[in-house]
Amino acid sequence: MELSSRVGTHTAFLPQIKISCILKIMAHIKVKTAEDILDKSFEVLDKGFVRLVDYMGGDARIVQAARVSYGEGTKTVREDKALIDYLLRNKHTSPFEQVIFTFHVKMPIFVARQWIRHRTARLNEISGRYSVMNDEFYLPNPNEVRTQSKNNKQGSSSEDIDPELAMKVIEALKQEQTSLYTNYKGLIANNIARELARINLPLSLYTEMYWQIDLHNLFHFLKLRMDSHAQYEIRVYGEVMAEIVKAVSPLAYQAFEEHILNGQRFSEDELELILASLDKDKFLANLRKSELRKTRRQELLAKLDL
Repeated sequence: MELSSRVGTHTAFLPQIKISCILKIMAHIKVKTAEDILDKSFEVLDKGFVRLVDYMGGDARIVQAARVSYGEGTKTVREDKALIDYLLRNKHTSPFEQVIFTFHVKMPIFVARQWIRHRTARLNEISGRYSVMNDEFYLPNPNEVRTQSKNNKQGSSSEDIDPELAMKVIEALKQEQTSLYTNYKGLIANNIARELARINLPLSLYTEMYWQIDLHNLFHFLKLRMDSHAQYEIRVYGEVMAEIVKAVSPLAYQAFEEHILNGQRFSEDELELILASLDKDKFLANLRKSELRKTRRQELLAKLDL
């Protein structure tokens, strides 16, 4: 096989690279834990699911992109983990964009409308103009019937609701869904255009889409949608997708949990207040006893200007 047949016509710039190295550069990275769940549907809510259709790369691709390496196995897992951790905590995000996920997801339309606010992804959604929509609507379980929060205009309260009232709410939703879908099917039966017949269908109707996103932007999605303030119905999708990310890029997900999901950032005023209240000697003593690596300790001291 000629080199040009694998890497194009611009081979004059690579005279010293062996063909075996080129093949390694272009090789598809397979992750066993990801292969085990490929095309497997994970149920979400009452009728939804998340399915990993395809993925490209994994932890090895992040490391490879960061090192611009031509070979495999040049570093240990420990060194790879340290590099990925360093990249994420210092916001060197481009290597994470090398890892791509393609999901097939099914969710209620009101969840989809929140979902597509993340405009860094590519998607294709089922169309009610071309397809007759299925009789599938989301109904919350009684434990997820919530009252409006008194302090948050866009959120719900965590207070318990009367079980009898919860069942009345669910029954009212179900009756209206049944009525609207019956009318929809009647319009379809009378040869009314699908694009018109669908317009009264409610937000609780289930839709489906293919959704493709890179790991850097998927981490941003998960940070927002797994937050305790996110709506329950989208939060559970985020939790399922997080498990899929763990299967594809476990080292990257571990760094995400450490520095983004469970980390915090402070404003200038907040930081000044913390520093003014800090017992410097006690802090330094605790830092010396901590399990943080030397470089991490130095970074922390620099953050606090100590």
